[in-house]
Amino acid sequence: MNTKINRINPEKLHQTPGYHHITVVDSGPVAHLSGQCPLAPSGDLVGEGDLDAQIDQVVANTLAALAELDAQPEDVVRSVIYVVGTESETLAGAWHRLNASAIGGAFSTASTLLGVTVLGYSGQLIEVDLTVALPG
Repeated sequence: MNTKINRINPEKLHQTPGYHHITVVDSGPVAHLSGQCPLAPSGDLVGEGDLDAQIDQVVANTLAALAELDAQPEDVVRSVIYVVGTESETLAGAWHRLNASAIGGAFSTASTLLGVTVLGYSGQLIEVDLTVALPG
């Protein structure tokens, strides 16, 4: 457990489905990951038209990036999730799949979920942007 991170839900704010309204981090090294996309190591898009397959690739890529930093999902202090779509159930489905994944601990922190019309790669349906408080 990273003791530099304090997550807070003020009593005067609404209940959340797992994230915290406020994340406070003691000073120390912080890593800003570029948006994690559903790209294979070859650079090819994984799962065109399949949001679940793309989420699974984003999870794998995120785990690789965190491992490079000797960090865990629970060290994430801010997340922004971009999902192509305007339907709340599509966004909620992506949120639930990410929370149930191996990086689910990353989303207990300050988090934003956005529906967008397009992302950078043709056929891309999801991207996850993370800020990590490095342990140690």
